[in-house]
Amino acid sequence: MDRSINFRGIAGSAGNIMQGMGKFVFGNEGIESKEDSYVERYLDRISNGTIPDDRRSAMTELQSLVAESRSAQMSFGAMGFPILLNILKEDREDVELVRGALETFVSALTPIETSQGPKTEVQPASVNSDLLSRETENISLLLSLLSEEDFYVRYYTIQLLTALLTNSLKRLQEAILLIPRGITVLMDMLMDREVIRNEALLLLTYLTRDAEEIQKIVVFEGVFEKIFSIIREEGYSDGGVVVQDCLELLNNLIRHSASNQMLLKETMGFDPLISILKIRRGSAFNFTQQKTVNLLGALNTVELLLMGGPSSEAGKDANKNANQTALAQKNILDHLLLLGVESQWAPVALRCMALRCIGNLVLRNPQNLDSLARKQVGEEPHVQPALNAIFSIILRTSIVQEFVAADYVFKCFCERNPSGQALLASTIAPHPNQGDTHGPASDMPFGSVLLQALVSSDVNGDMEACCRASSVLSHIIKDNLQSKDHVLQIQLETPTPSLGRTEPVLHRIVTCLSIAASTDGENDQNNQPEPYIQPVILRLLIIWLVDCSNAVNCLLESAVHLNYIIELASSKRYTACVRGLAAVVLGACILYNASREKGRDAFAVADAISQKIGLTTYFLRFDELRKSLAHPLSEQHHRKELSRSSANSMSDFQEIEEDETNKDDQHPVLSEIFDSQFVNFLSKLEADIRENIMDIFSRTKTATAVLPNELEQKNGEVDGEYIKRLKSFVEKQCNEMQDLLARNAMLAEELVRTGGATTDTSHKPSSGRERVQIEALRQELEGAKRQIEALKAEKSQIEAEANNQRNLSVKLESDLKSLSEAYNSIEQANYRLDAEVKTLRQGGSVPYPDVEAIKAQAKEEAEKDGEAELNDLLVCLGQEQTKVEKLSTRLAELGEDVDTLLQSIGDDTAIPDDDDEDEDEDEE
Repeated sequence: MDRSINFRGIAGSAGNIMQGMGKFVFGNEGIESKEDSYVERYLDRISNGTIPDDRRSAMTELQSLVAESRSAQMSFGAMGFPILLNILKEDREDVELVRGALETFVSALTPIETSQGPKTEVQPASVNSDLLSRETENISLLLSLLSEEDFYVRYYTIQLLTALLTNSLKRLQEAILLIPRGITVLMDMLMDREVIRNEALLLLTYLTRDAEEIQKIVVFEGVFEKIFSIIREEGYSDGGVVVQDCLELLNNLIRHSASNQMLLKETMGFDPLISILKIRRGSAFNFTQQKTVNLLGALNTVELLLMGGPSSEAGKDANKNANQTALAQKNILDHLLLLGVESQWAPVALRCMALRCIGNLVLRNPQNLDSLARKQVGEEPHVQPALNAIFSIILRTSIVQEFVAADYVFKCFCERNPSGQALLASTIAPHPNQGDTHGPASDMPFGSVLLQALVSSDVNGDMEACCRASSVLSHIIKDNLQSKDHVLQIQLETPTPSLGRTEPVLHRIVTCLSIAASTDGENDQNNQPEPYIQPVILRLLIIWLVDCSNAVNCLLESAVHLNYIIELASSKRYTACVRGLAAVVLGACILYNASREKGRDAFAVADAISQKIGLTTYFLRFDELRKSLAHPLSEQHHRKELSRSSANSMSDFQEIEEDETNKDDQHPVLSEIFDSQFVNFLSKLEADIRENIMDIFSRTKTATAVLPNELEQKNGEVDGEYIKRLKSFVEKQCNEMQDLLARNAMLAEELVRTGGATTDTSHKPSSGRERVQIEALRQELEGAKRQIEALKAEKSQIEAEANNQRNLSVKLESDLKSLSEAYNSIEQANYRLDAEVKTLRQGGSVPYPDVEAIKAQAKEEAEKDGEAELNDLLVCLGQEQTKVEKLSTRLAELGEDVDTLLQSIGDDTAIPDDDDEDEDEDEE
């Protein structure tokens, strides 16, 4: 075999490019570094050497240099790739040399961290990965090496492919799909020795990320059986990082594919997954960091199964229900309750994810909802209902993420579950030991504990417990009028029971809200409440008032409540979120107000808003609220994916989340509780409130008017005159009323438009009625525009006609004036002639003129004038004749034929007449 390769020719153009990049990266503009010369020397020995041991020695030295020097990595990428690839093709029999070549490739693709140089500089490892993965032939060559018998050849090949995936994921995914049996070869590595199996598992984990085609092939090759076989061999959750890699690979396969979830359920079932979640009671010492990560991976698998697949995929809901039922049949609820509720020694991240899985397991599933409602937790004699235990976690935990996760369980339990809501609401009643805050809460019913937490702000100033209880109560009464009315009828003792008075729960909640607001206004930083307390309580008020006129009437029983809510909406010392939610509460008091009592009806609330806030400012509160809630909604299904890079940070969940709380303007509780569902609900409610307020200002109050004295019949007034006067009065009042209503409607519409000026122009109608109204208004507007255009055109035509008439009138006036003047002149001349005629007739002595004499005289004068003109003409002709003679003499002297010239001049003067005659004949 001819190993004589022109080394410098191979390193030609690619070397120049890479070396130029190396100079740019490392600042070597003049002299090559020593590493570059060493790399070139080693490659020359490998390429052109004839002694095998010398070639192997050069390969070993090259690998050590490339593993330690970034400059050597860059030089090797520029010059060494063709040489080592040729060795992998042609020198397969020299196993040690092939090992060295593969190990050198791995070193060239492994980043070297250095404290020198900027962080943005180009990584030679990334550049080398890009060069190696450009050709599909190179990837095919590496996959063929996986069938070699030598262990280290296969091991270094797997490592090299993993390094390529780390730096050039998309390109390698595309290349492997083009290679026949490429995925099958990698799947076979899962049956290899443990070290290679683990590397192949990590390789498949990278390879299946967001690659649907590769996922299908891997599943078809039976990856589920191999994954759970490895997990079983490693010891389930007690295993090491290999179990974590298996679960990460499993989650990649089912995250975006309902069909893969169905295949998993049909082929393997969920028993192996349940086995991972099994733990022993009281095994606090077993929760190592790796076990926590493994359990988090298994819970992530459960969560993905309970989602049912991506929202855009058909059949998601059916698959979700099937997974809920199948998991419940495996008693997964017991394991989740043990992890999330009973194992308070477990890491907080584990407890939070288990609670979320419980919520997703029962969401809109009647069988699972009933199972959770009946479930008991704890050991004898300390046994209590599971919902009571979860509510206890809400009240006692100091970690807000755990509060949010437990609150999510109640949200899922109450969603579209009116019977469950009624069950929880039925337990809400004062307990005989209500005032004893030191008694065991487990001895009290769920509802009594809830009431105790609601009034805890009065007893010991515990606003946190009041806020969390308000959040749970909002889930219980949401979209359930029966539960709202039931809780509304509960009476509590006032803070001063010696007065013997009681008050509704709704009034106590408003009192708690005022206490939170007053505490918020204090300057003592140590007593500052959490920023989410007021928004959560206001959310409860909004949910309670919606579609419940009794709650609106109860809230408005005291004018203090309305004034306080108005203060919340108007004062700038509160946050934009609090002001906006308070504005929504006021809007709900208008929208769902059925009272006709003066001072409590919708008109009274609207007047109070107009007078104390101003409609423009009031509508701006909605825009402020929308902006304050316009954060990236942190849905529970869109958290960071569990991987090797994020596993440690997720296991130390509490510390990480607290750091995020301090960095973020939006508190994580608000981000979770004010989710997209509630934000959309607020948007629809806002549109209804705007429409209702505009309608209120467009009509009059339905109140009894005072009868004016003008309507009474006067003494001695005839009935006909009285009726006529009444008719005139009514017509006058009707005209004034119509004008007033029109002005109010225009004012309200302008205010609504002003208040909504900052709203998103891409907002679409939220209901069919709104779309119909908008379409009708649009058609009316277009019709009005057409009428305006027609009126403008008619106006222009009338103005033009008026101008014409005006000009004609001026002309006629001028003509009339001229005619008048002419007529006057004629009259004067006629008068003068009449006078002369009279004079002639009366005098008789004046002789008549002699006409013949006059004619003779005129003829004589004309002949004299004609003779004078003829003499003048003869003189002129004589002068012209003289000139012609002189010119003829001169021309003759010059040699011209004068006669011929004169004849031609005479002909020329006759030509125009001929032409004219010809033209006349042509025209005829």
